[in-house]
Amino acid sequence: MNTMISGSGSDVLFLHGGGVSGWMWRPVVAQLAGTVRSIVPDLPGHGTSSSVEYTSHDDAVDRLVALIRDRAQNGVTVVGFSLGAQLALRLAADHPSLVRAALIISGETVPAPAQAATLALLRASAPLARREWFARLQAKQLGVPETLLEHYIEDSRAMTTDTLVASVRENIGFTLPEGWRRFAGPAAVVVGARERGLMRKSADLTHEALPHSSLVVVPDAAHDAPLTRPDRIADEVRRLLAQVEAGRTGSDAS
Repeated sequence: MNTMISGSGSDVLFLHGGGVSGWMWRPVVAQLAGTVRSIVPDLPGHGTSSSVEYTSHDDAVDRLVALIRDRAQNGVTVVGFSLGAQLALRLAADHPSLVRAALIISGETVPAPAQAATLALLRASAPLARREWFARLQAKQLGVPETLLEHYIEDSRAMTTDTLVASVRENIGFTLPEGWRRFAGPAAVVVGARERGLMRKSADLTHEALPHSSLVVVPDAAHDAPLTRPDRIADEVRRLLAQVEAGRTGSDAS
C-alpha cells in the first residue's frame, strides 16, 4: 500500500472509507498539525494503490499489520471511517498489542439486508462511477469539499469493478469482531446524527460492546463527519491521545 507519513509526535494511523483514499483525511490532519505523526495509507484498490485489487478485509488487515510493525513499532492510535472503521475494529480486536487507542467513525457493524441484490445492482451500475457527473453527485452526498473534489473524481475513475464489489461485499456483511469486547485501550465511537438508522444502530452496538468507550453523536453530520466536521474529529483524536498518555504516565509512576 502506498502510504503518506508526515509530522511528528504520537503515531496516528488514518484509514479511509470505501470509494475514496487517503486524501479524505487532509482536513483532519491539518487540524492536528504539529501534534501527531500521521500515517495515511491508500488501501488496496483505492487511490495510489488502485493497481492492487481490494479482495477482503483479511488481506487489508494483514497489510496494515505489516505497515504498523514496519513504521510504528510502538503502536498506533487508529482512526477509521466507514470501511476504514471496520478495519480499525479488526485491528483493535485481533492485534491489540499494536493499537494504543481506537476512534471508530461511522462503522457499520450490523449486516445489511438483501446483500445479494445490492451487490448485483452494484456490479451492473459500476460503470456509472467513472462518469464525472455521477462522481460529482456522489461527492456531494459525501460532503467532499470543492478543494478535494478532483481527487474524488480521479479515484472513481481508477477504481475497478472487482474492487468496488469486493469492498462493498465486505462492508455490508461485516459483524462486530468478538475481540473488540476485550480491547483495553481508550476508544470512542462516532456517528452523525443524520446518518441512516442502520448506522446509528451499529454505533450503539459497537459502544455497548465496549462499555469503557465513549459514544459521540455529531448533531450536524451525516455520513461525512471527517470532511464536514474535521474539528470534531480532531478533538476526539486529541482526547484519545491524552488518555493514552495519562495511562502511560500512570503505568510509569506505578
